[in-house]
Amino acid sequence: MTDLDEPVIVRRARPAGDPAEHRPVRVLLMHGLASSGTSWERFVRLASGDCELWVAELPWRGGGVPGWAERDDVGRWAAEAMARVPGGADVVVAHSFGANTLLAHLAATADLPRAVVLVSPFYRPSADDFDWAAIDYYLNEFHRILADGIRVRSGGRLEPRLQTDMALKVRERVGPYGWVRFFDTYLRTPHLPLAGIDVPCLVVAGETDFAAFPADAIALAGALPDARAHVVAGCGHFVMAERAEEFAALVDGFLRDILHDRALESLT
Repeated sequence: MTDLDEPVIVRRARPAGDPAEHRPVRVLLMHGLASSGTSWERFVRLASGDCELWVAELPWRGGGVPGWAERDDVGRWAAEAMARVPGGADVVVAHSFGANTLLAHLAATADLPRAVVLVSPFYRPSADDFDWAAIDYYLNEFHRILADGIRVRSGGRLEPRLQTDMALKVRERVGPYGWVRFFDTYLRTPHLPLAGIDVPCLVVAGETDFAAFPADAIALAGALPDARAHVVAGCGHFVMAERAEEFAALVDGFLRDILHDRALESLT
């Protein structure tokens, strides 16, 4: 069996530091489109020792699992990843398209995790916010988002022309169906019943993100029942990699405020 035979793969990336006093907080990490679990490597090294970290490899990873984008119930993939964490995920941290598949799932279920962190999610408060210009932008500038991911992963060591060439190849692997599934998921965000996601949420955005705009992240936090937004200055779409230390501190502070103060007793 190869990775292509398993659309969703979940592995433990790091045990908790010292689970002797209480059961560790199980945290599941979900990556974005055409990315992989390696996007969380820096966070895994910096995250609180109270957390047991699990990483999902999702069907839109890297080269992609054939046929994944032909299903319109993208929330199913987030549900499957959460179910594969032994004992269930207490907290889910999801990036970009992964955050949107998580939102789609959470909006359709009553079985919620204890807390959620949404990193650079795509969101519009109203259907009227989508126009032909938005479609043109995300269609014709899609490769720029992919190129920015390549830039971050390479540490900026690649020439811009090479980054663009690589991004165009990744775009070909994503394909029209993958892009349509991404944009369709984005288009559905104004209609999500967010009021049912009544767990603490942290929405993190990059100030210079040209893919998932920070103003929309703030609007999403305002639409959720119990959410706070944080915009990281001078940072783009890949906050957890570009500002790993700041991001880890944000998540740690959020979990201490929420889980440890309100719910940790029930985890023991």
